[in-house]
Parts: sequence; structure tokens; C-alpha cells
Amino acid sequence: MASPLVLSIGLVAVAIWVWLLVARGGYWRLAERLDADSGSPPPQGWPAVTAVVPARNEAATIADCLAGLLAQDYPGPFDIVLVDDASEDGTAAIAQRLAGSAGARADGHGLAILSAPPLPAGWSGKLWALNAGIGESADRPAPAPWLLLTDADIRHDPGSLVRMVAVALDRRADLVSVMVRLWAERGWARLLIPAFVYFFAKLYPFAWVNNPARRTAAAAGGAILVRRAALAETGGLSTMRDALIDDVTLARRIKRRPSGRPAIHLAHSARVESLRPYARLAPIWAMVARTAYTELDHAPLRLAGTVVGLAVTYLVPPVLALGGLAAGAALPAAIGAIGWALMAASFSPALRASGQTPWLAPALPVAAFLYALMTLDSARQHYRGRGGHWKGRVQGRPSS
Repeated sequence: MASPLVLSIGLVAVAIWVWLLVARGGYWRLAERLDADSGSPPPQGWPAVTAVVPARNEAATIADCLAGLLAQDYPGPFDIVLVDDASEDGTAAIAQRLAGSAGARADGHGLAILSAPPLPAGWSGKLWALNAGIGESADRPAPAPWLLLTDADIRHDPGSLVRMVAVALDRRADLVSVMVRLWAERGWARLLIPAFVYFFAKLYPFAWVNNPARRTAAAAGGAILVRRAALAETGGLSTMRDALIDDVTLARRIKRRPSGRPAIHLAHSARVESLRPYARLAPIWAMVARTAYTELDHAPLRLAGTVVGLAVTYLVPPVLALGGLAAGAALPAAIGAIGWALMAASFSPALRASGQTPWLAPALPVAAFLYALMTLDSARQHYRGRGGHWKGRVQGRPSS
């Protein structure tokens, strides 16, 4: 017979899951899809857009990334600036070959290659490269009013820019961001990448992000369309030069400006894909540990609360269910099974969206346990002075 304390903790876990399913913005449904037809008529005119692609040692993906951008069927003026950030693997040479073929295109989808200046102290490498590309495009006689900030490991389908601009104009949004389809084809990625999307959506429910009346703001850094004037109104990237979670920081500053429109839009897309493989546990661990403690504002009490919360929410239900079953204790087994079933049901849409079988849904506690360890490791790295290590550089404390 389980103690009253154990049963109480189990009931708390079930209550948490009921609340998450009904009162957390429907985050688990992943209903905000950029690929869906909004039913709105196309705009009468398509504004000019400049894509800025920061790249550091991206030889494995840069050709596919640029090919997808050059193949955009965007009706308005569109050009691309690739900013090579001191790559040592031939990234710039691959881009130069593509730029030569792009220069002859009749549709105006040109490609320019820019070398980023030496990285100054206090800047993250990605933001410094983006800032250089944005500055270069601003010096033109007629700068494009919209910027597409997209990573060098993202492959856009031909209609992605049309969809993003159409949403921005229809919703009068100054920022539109896409949670791209992340690589989850084998290995640990089959479980942990859908879990990453799931946890991100739980932390930042997309329906709340897209509601101008709520303060919740977030973006996914792989593909962000932003109005140049709105970015300038926030002070530009120089005011967030050291931000590790730069996408969320940018979205917060755009949405929470004292003046201007608070509308931003964040959606999922199955047609815009990440080319970066995560078959092994190590790269997934590094991706999460790089920023997890930053998300907690480097606060030990928030870290402790997060770990305890993860344990109660994700570990207590399966432990009660299996332990109660093994001990022949029907009540704790039933309580645990209910919590575990609700948990698995909430995870199934993220698995399906990643092309995985819903039969992996009961393994969400395993993913939560590993993410808790990654978060603890993120704190360890921070206190050892290794927080924010990425592409051979260690970044400092990010802007708030």
C-alpha cells in the first residue's frame, strides 16, 4: 500500500497533465502550420526581401541551403547575402560557385558573398555575421523593407518565402518565424528531436505567441522574416549582441516595443527542413546544454525548481504505474497509468509531425530525464566558464 504522500504526489502529477492539456494554449496539438492555406487573398503587391545567411564551416549544407533560396518562386524583388564567418572548410568557395550561376538569372534572385569582419569582443558569432549582412544591404540605394534571417543548414522549399510574407502582410505582423522540420531519421533523434519541439512549444505556446494581447514571445532561429524598420526600432542587433538565445530575444523585443504593432507569428512547417543530422546523442546534448541554463537566467533556484518539476511531471507517473503494478497496488498503479497516458497522448502529435511512430510516445519520460541531465550539464558548463560553446567559440552571458 502506497503512502498518502506518494499518492498525493501522483495526484499532483495527474492534475498537472490535465492543466497542460486544457489550459496551456493547446501547445501539444502543433496546430499553427505555415503550410496550411489561410484562405486570405494574395497581397496586391509583394515587398522586396533580402535574405541574410550567416555561415561558419557549413560546407556540408550550404549548397542545398542556397539552392533552395535561389529557387524561391517569390513574385517580388528578392536577393541573398551570404556572410562567411571565417570558415575553414571551403564554405565560401562553394557559395561563390553558386553565385556565379545566380548572377545570370533573369528573375532577380541574386546572391552576394560577404566576408564577416573579425569578431569583436562581446558579440556572438552568428549575430555579428547577421549584423554585417544587414548593414551591407542597408547601404544600398533602395534597401529591402523585409529581411529573411535564415541559417546555413536550412533548406527552403520554393514557396516558403511567399507563405511567410503572405502571413506577415495578412496578420500585420512585424516578425514571422518558422519552426522548421528538424532531422529525426534515426538513432536518438527519433525520440529526442520530437521531444525538443514538444518542450519548446510547451515553454512558448504558439497560440500565445501569436496573440497580440499576450506577452509571450518566441521565434525559431532557423528562419525569421522581420521588417527592417521594426528591427531598427528595437536598436538593431547591436543591442542584443551577446544573446545566446537570439531568436527568442529578438521576438521579445519586437513584440514588446513601447510603440508599433505587437503582432508576431510563429508556426511549424514540414516543408522547410533542417539539414543538420542528429543521429548521435552528443550533438543533441551539445545543442540543448548550450542554452538551457541561459533559459533559466543562470538562477540556481530556477534550476532546482525545473529539475523537481520535471521529476514530478514526467517521472512520477511511470514510476507509480510500474511500481504499483509490480507490488499489486491497484490505486497507485491506476493514478500513474492515467498520468502516463495523458503524457503519451500529448506527445503523439509531435512524433507524427517528425515522421515518427506514435508508439514512441510512452518513452517521453526517458526524453525528459535526459533533458534534465542536459540542463544540469548546461549549468555545470556555465560555472566552468564553458557556457555557450558553439562552433569553436565560447560566448559570454547573453542579453536579457
